[in-house]
Amino acid sequence: MNIWTLLERARALYPSAIAVVDGQDRYTYARTGLRVDALAAFLENHGIVGGDRVAALLANDHHYLEAYFAAAGLGAILVPLNHRLLSEEIAFILQDSGTRWVIADRHFAALLEAALGEAPGVEGVYWTDRSIRPTGFTPRPAPPDAVAHLYYTSGTTGRPKGVMLTHRNVCVHALAAVAELALSDRDVWAHVAPMFHLADAWATFAITWVGGRHVMFPRFEPRLVLEGFERERITITNLVPTMLNLMVKDPDRGHFDYSSLRMILSGGAPIAPSVVQAIVETFGCEYVQTYGMTETSPYLALSLLKAHLRQLPPTAQMTYRARTGRPFIAVELKVVNDDGSPVPADGQHVGEILVRGDTVTPGYWQRPEETAAAIRNGWLHTGDLAVVDGEGYLNIVDRRKDMIITGGEKVYSTEVEQVLYQHPAVLEAAAFGTPDPMWGEVVSAAVVLRPGVTASREDILAWCREHLAGFKQPRRIELLAELPRTGSGKIMKRALAGREARG
Repeated sequence: MNIWTLLERARALYPSAIAVVDGQDRYTYARTGLRVDALAAFLENHGIVGGDRVAALLANDHHYLEAYFAAAGLGAILVPLNHRLLSEEIAFILQDSGTRWVIADRHFAALLEAALGEAPGVEGVYWTDRSIRPTGFTPRPAPPDAVAHLYYTSGTTGRPKGVMLTHRNVCVHALAAVAELALSDRDVWAHVAPMFHLADAWATFAITWVGGRHVMFPRFEPRLVLEGFERERITITNLVPTMLNLMVKDPDRGHFDYSSLRMILSGGAPIAPSVVQAIVETFGCEYVQTYGMTETSPYLALSLLKAHLRQLPPTAQMTYRARTGRPFIAVELKVVNDDGSPVPADGQHVGEILVRGDTVTPGYWQRPEETAAAIRNGWLHTGDLAVVDGEGYLNIVDRRKDMIITGGEKVYSTEVEQVLYQHPAVLEAAAFGTPDPMWGEVVSAAVVLRPGVTASREDILAWCREHLAGFKQPRRIELLAELPRTGSGKIMKRALAGREARG
């Protein structure tokens, strides 16, 4: 399997179908293929060969899709860059990956130029506003187990580490997603979550494979996305929970037609059941919670309902839809105790999720020690803690690193957050542990209030006292204008915990 063949198939079967909508621009698969050929030929003419690293510093637009496929045609390794990083962080990634060329948008010129001052190994930049002529290109796709992408994530040492994904990883995941989600050439995918992150990037390959349509959203603004759903007749997308939460609480959410939507997926972080209910009520389509990791291409579980569960009353169905879900078709997954034995499927006993399969990374770029620590006896240790019910559905209770231990008692941050989200004044919330001389840690929380709504810290603390056991109640609550986020839109609990610890 090779990523290049996915585009070849779409060009052959759907040449006149619209492949990409990017603002006023619309490109067929035939024209998209020619643009990819031209980019690949340009890079080849500048010395890029199989195995070379080419980075991408782009917003969500047609150039990103073209970069993914052009690199695949050359057998090169694409390194997607988070454009929200600092220049020194980008410089580290360029140096660590050994990137030779960068494909970049002029919007990020200052950021990239600052980074290049610390990354002398980069030989050139292809700015996407330049004009290149379509030209003949002979693809040189890599073998299935060659590395296709390097996605950089935070390392345990504080240094970013490059997650290697092979062509086999990416293609098996795409084919499995086609099967699980019944993707077809009738689908119109909204690229809203950043394409440098696998919460969205996987759809670049799965949607292309079936000849579907890609609609680009260069930035996230709730109202613009809601308008776009109506205008472009979006059928399916995957958004991070923070995006969905802001969309279903937007005052204009009821002004648009969502009848084209057949499915909304959420992933990248846990989601409160109250937000799930609001999603179903707002969009009137099937909701599916997803769980995955960069290391697994990404999906590991989906909250798709089995046939007999679809016969349950709506409220009972919702309990399953709001769970993490049952294992993705492409992986083998188990939840184990510290001794490696499976936890009982009773929805009560907590264990760590372990996975293996053709979508799982072979390891971290030039990090043999971290690879060996994460992948043991063929199983990737995810660091995620979950329970399993009698139907085989997982429910993640926390990341191991986010679990709070106060006075010897374990508190799962997701449980506290779900209570906070139920408060009528709360727009966003995050719970985390902060050091305490008596209890080791205490539960703290940061909250953003809905626009035009007032509530005091004491109001929110009183709500928590009513709905949480004493040791689970936040001892400190900070009211903020906004919560810090990662490039993919996840809330940065480490930053909040550090802020709280500094007082």
